[in-house]
Amino acid sequence: MRAAFDALGPWLHEPLGPDEAEPDTLLSVGGAHRYRAVFISDLHLGTPGCQAVALLDFLKHHPSDHLYLVGDIVDGWQLRRKWFWPQTHNDVVQKLLRRARKGCRVVFVPGNHDEFARAFVGHSFGGIEVVADAVHTTADGRSLWVTHGDHFDGVIQCAKWLAYLGDNLYEFTLKLNRHLNTLRARLGLPYWSLSAYLKGKVKKALNYVTDFEVAVATEARRRGHDGVVCGHIHRAEMREIGGTLYCNDGDWVESHTALVEHLDGRLELLQWPAVPARSTTSPVKAGVTA
Repeated sequence: MRAAFDALGPWLHEPLGPDEAEPDTLLSVGGAHRYRAVFISDLHLGTPGCQAVALLDFLKHHPSDHLYLVGDIVDGWQLRRKWFWPQTHNDVVQKLLRRARKGCRVVFVPGNHDEFARAFVGHSFGGIEVVADAVHTTADGRSLWVTHGDHFDGVIQCAKWLAYLGDNLYEFTLKLNRHLNTLRARLGLPYWSLSAYLKGKVKKALNYVTDFEVAVATEARRRGHDGVVCGHIHRAEMREIGGTLYCNDGDWVESHTALVEHLDGRLELLQWPAVPARSTTSPVKAGVTA
């Protein structure tokens, strides 16, 4: 997978297309809106589960001065098993490169699924900086440690084969979920996430999530930061843990969530497209702020 960055070569210097000729601004009912920072993770480009169309729409409507890619942007694990790369996934990469070319600072923190990119830490590709982790200072002076979070996953660190097995099971669940929601759509029913439901019902899964959140927040506090932004567990959340702000920006496989910083430093979890708060099995309520 080290050749993945080489594959980006043709995109790094290609001329501006029609999409680039338009300003990268948000046109909404309330007028133009720009964010100071946007944090997204767990896109899993290279898998059928990646919601690339929704992500492209989100990026189009949420311009920012800083864009943090918080790991698992490309799913190297799945691409090694079977190549899957439709045009929409190309479009996402091109959109990210355009952001960097237009002056947005784009920072890529690799995760476990795109760990091949950790060999390129300290380098820049098409204006996208590759770093092991990052520190973001909000407009109101808070220091946020930005890390994918897989280093706090005991399964990843101690039994990688089990992580691969779990990944295969997760992909199977997503495939089943796609068929289930196709049927629900025909019946006029809203989207429903099978894996999110299972995560909310299985006690061990709930304990794992809680242990992960506490471990990440504790390390951020030990490092002297006011908070942490991470991904990895595909569960968007923002809350204080022991006086440290824990922010998980969710994923673009199921929840379509991102963390944004407004120009005044206020942080908010967004779900795209914006929807009213759903049931407790949902990983995030739209519009959670801190």
